[in-house]
Amino acid sequence: MAVGGIPLPGPRAYPLVGNVLQFDSSSTLTSIENFIDQYGEAFRLILPWGVTAVISSAALVHELSDETRFKKPIIADLEQIRNGVPAGMFTARTEEPIWGIAHRVLTPAFGPVPIQAMFPEMHELAAQLAMKWARHGPQQSIAVSEDFTRLALDTIALCSMDFRFNSYYHDELHPFITAMSNFLIESGNRAIKGNFLSNLLFWSSNRYFADIKTLRTTAQAILDARRANPNGRQDLLSAMLDGVDRKTGEKLDDGAIIDNLITFLIAGHETTSGMLSFAFVMLLKNPETLRKAQQEVDQVIGRGPITVEHMKKLPYVTAVLRETLRLCPTIPSLGVQALEDTVIGGKWAVSKGTVMLLFLARSHRDKAVYGETADDFIPERMLDENFERLSKEHPGFWKPFGNGQRGCIGRAFAWQEAMIIMAMLLQNFDFEMTDPSYKLKIKETLTTKPDGFEMKAKLRHGLTPTELERQLNGGLLEKSAHSKRVNANAGEGGTQLKPLHIYYGSNTGTCEALAQRLAMDAPSHGYTATIIDALDAAANKLPRDDTTPVTFITASYEGEPPDNATEFVAWIKALSDTSAFKGTPYAVFGCGHHDWANTFHRVPRLIHDTLEQKGATPLCDLGLTDVAQGEMFADFEQWEDDVFWPAVQAKYGSVASEDRPQTLEVQLSTPRASTLRQDVKEALVLEEKTLTRDDGVLKKHLEVQLPDGMTYRAGDYLAVLPVNPKESVDRVMRKFGLAWDSHVTVAGGVESKKIALPTGVPVPVHEVLGSYVELLQPVTKRGIQTLSNFTSSTADRETLLALSTNAELYSSTIIASRLSLIDMLDQYPSISLPFGTFLSLLPPMRVRQYSISSSPLESPFKATLTYTLLSGQSWANPANLFAGVATSFLSALKQRDRLLVSVRQSHSSFHLPPDPATPMIMVAAGAGIAPFRGFIQERATLLSQGATLGKALLFFGCRHPEWDDLYREELDKWEKDGVVEVVRAYSRYKDNRKYVGVSISRHTDEVKRFWEKGARIYVCGSRSMADGAKAAVGRAVIGDEAIDEEIAKWFEGVRNVRYAVDVFD
Repeated sequence: MAVGGIPLPGPRAYPLVGNVLQFDSSSTLTSIENFIDQYGEAFRLILPWGVTAVISSAALVHELSDETRFKKPIIADLEQIRNGVPAGMFTARTEEPIWGIAHRVLTPAFGPVPIQAMFPEMHELAAQLAMKWARHGPQQSIAVSEDFTRLALDTIALCSMDFRFNSYYHDELHPFITAMSNFLIESGNRAIKGNFLSNLLFWSSNRYFADIKTLRTTAQAILDARRANPNGRQDLLSAMLDGVDRKTGEKLDDGAIIDNLITFLIAGHETTSGMLSFAFVMLLKNPETLRKAQQEVDQVIGRGPITVEHMKKLPYVTAVLRETLRLCPTIPSLGVQALEDTVIGGKWAVSKGTVMLLFLARSHRDKAVYGETADDFIPERMLDENFERLSKEHPGFWKPFGNGQRGCIGRAFAWQEAMIIMAMLLQNFDFEMTDPSYKLKIKETLTTKPDGFEMKAKLRHGLTPTELERQLNGGLLEKSAHSKRVNANAGEGGTQLKPLHIYYGSNTGTCEALAQRLAMDAPSHGYTATIIDALDAAANKLPRDDTTPVTFITASYEGEPPDNATEFVAWIKALSDTSAFKGTPYAVFGCGHHDWANTFHRVPRLIHDTLEQKGATPLCDLGLTDVAQGEMFADFEQWEDDVFWPAVQAKYGSVASEDRPQTLEVQLSTPRASTLRQDVKEALVLEEKTLTRDDGVLKKHLEVQLPDGMTYRAGDYLAVLPVNPKESVDRVMRKFGLAWDSHVTVAGGVESKKIALPTGVPVPVHEVLGSYVELLQPVTKRGIQTLSNFTSSTADRETLLALSTNAELYSSTIIASRLSLIDMLDQYPSISLPFGTFLSLLPPMRVRQYSISSSPLESPFKATLTYTLLSGQSWANPANLFAGVATSFLSALKQRDRLLVSVRQSHSSFHLPPDPATPMIMVAAGAGIAPFRGFIQERATLLSQGATLGKALLFFGCRHPEWDDLYREELDKWEKDGVVEVVRAYSRYKDNRKYVGVSISRHTDEVKRFWEKGARIYVCGSRSMADGAKAAVGRAVIGDEAIDEEIAKWFEGVRNVRYAVDVFD
């Protein structure tokens, strides 16, 4: 016994049975409460596992939570639970290696980011419960604990294991739940009776081990299902299967996985369901608190959809749950064990190995902490400010989730789940007790719940169940794929369609969108696109069939083919057989930018000419567009209508009618439905912040967690599939008089995989308009011609026809003002356009790509973007605001939002030199710093790893040091560390205004020294900035007197070798 201590008081113990017979068999908790009333805050009991001290004051609970003096023992109920779950997180002993491995492997799965990612699935299951209560009606008495048990079990199973118990779709509880309840009750009984006596009771013992078998069989089935059908989810089960302990290098074996599946299914639903049940008991027994909680939900969320952001904006609901767990902790006690002989409370001696029960059911009501109202339900004392004060003044005052390293790993999971269901139920229901005289009675197993508590739920706001379902669905649209049509070659009315092959070369998505447009138009001409693929897919296997037209749509990037066309171009150039493609009918349409005069349309011309030289037969003249003019969709449609399809018809004939269909057949409806997604993967927003201030030009930073398996190099692009601005979508829906919950079903005899819209299934109209089509692109000539058919005004018809046929008028009116289809409908109110026709005239949504502003060496699973928000007055109507589609989409994203992305490689020359000792010069203005932040970040990492770095010089153009000196702190640190030297040019600062080109000219000698030492030069920014940089660098290298022609000749000799440019406008 510890020196100086006195023995703990306690009731008299009897031989063999100790104090067991002094317990009320109907309530262990009541028995301990009675002992506390008699013996005080600390006393001892003799129980089957030995001497046990019971502690019931907050001060002593805090003292005994010191993990340097006490540890968690696996005794009593937990010792018995080891019969079925020997190696679970809550049953394995701390000193057992498997506990440490599991703890280190599984803890990240319950971090803030994964928990927030579970919000949609938690919301889905909460909605199932809400709909059950709504459909049962206000007179149905609800078995509260049972329903919350179903909810919590379904939630932990779906969110952490992707397994659906579907508890609400069965009258009987899943056998797992029944077996688990029996298992926990019997484990508690065996803890009191001891193994010997328990095993003598054959019937209960046999059922006990049969229940264990049910638990393990269910868990094995979950494990087997995941192994048989891997789905790429990053959840708790995937962590168990794939996680490697960073300390030992070991993984969890199947036995440990089974044990922890059962552990989380038990712990993950028992405590949460109890907390929710107790919360409604407390609220209904204290109606004013119910009113306050409901009022807060109404003010914060209103009647709209509940989002993850709301969870942190409900302090009173949070306080309700805290106060509920104070008065009714679902784990009413914690066990600790003395590591050495010690004295507790300054007077009681405790021997090494003594087990002590921290009785939270009483310490949470300590009057030394809460005063005379300790037994009252007062959520206000648990509001954040008071909660923090109590934490400082009485550190052991609130421990419902355990203590220290053995505390509840799933606390954040349970809390978010509880907050969602509380918010949803308070938002949509009023409640009353079935029995107003109900007095709280506790059902005791390993955890506690209210026994016999029932209530009734009545929908608020005059809602019907159908309206509630629509409301709950409004905020969470599920992902889905296209529906697929059975007959891929059948047109409308069963007409047999002829095959057409389409190949595209595209880095930015424009040519891919044109290919989709051609495929969409093909059925109206009697054809179906049997192939739509990248040009490289045709390398070494281009179809050679003289009955099937082959169309190539490709861009040219500084004279080089797109990344997905390089193999094809190299292949056709290398072929020496001049009859290699004999008889193959083909057509080529090309995109280019006139600023690259020497290589304008080089790749499409090369493909067109090379195919003809190698025996292929051109169907028609080469089609070309200059993307700098912004008319690529109009030019493409004109080439389609006037050149390509007439040539195809002349050679092969057409089975289609002469009249192009003016509309898609549509049906509007309002059921829940699946939605279409493009071929990109889902990334998670980790951080977003604004980088600028006060100058009106907003520049932002976005950090995302990349999808599994997606990798990049510093300098690469992140392609983003955006969503149209809500204002644009709302504008269209108002124009067509569509309700917010309208759905559209697109039909029309066009194969679903050939059209850029989801077909055959109802889809929310706002989803189609937001995600699938370009609303703000200038209307094409074909679109204007179609509009002329739907106007009731002769004068408007004449104007529209003139716009569609006069190229100069079209360019000066439509392109110059960027008039979109919806702009035209606003300007010409005489047009009455069917919604299906409107959809058919819109080009498909395309990706936009941005330079990645980070290095994978910093974090291979994260990437950052740096971008300028494009906004201002609309050219079409100055009274309206214009917002760039992609940048407004990115700017609206918040932490935990998701977006669809893919990595696109930049030009091979726009990466860091293979040798980090190579000197380099970087030139950027504004958001053009993006790739160079990635470069410099990578150099800093390499330096920290011991690499030798060549000198690096960054010329960076900003407006003002206090407005947009992007990443100043980072760059200052890197400059101090010797990673880079930064020269800034401020264009709006006092009288010392200058641009990047001027800065380069003022450092001519330094630039020349870098160049002579083999430096690589990189430029990123606008076209005008890049031209200014080229002139300044050229004169620094060649000489001050160099003329433009000399600089151009020098530049062509070093371009993409030592001088790489990435420009955007």
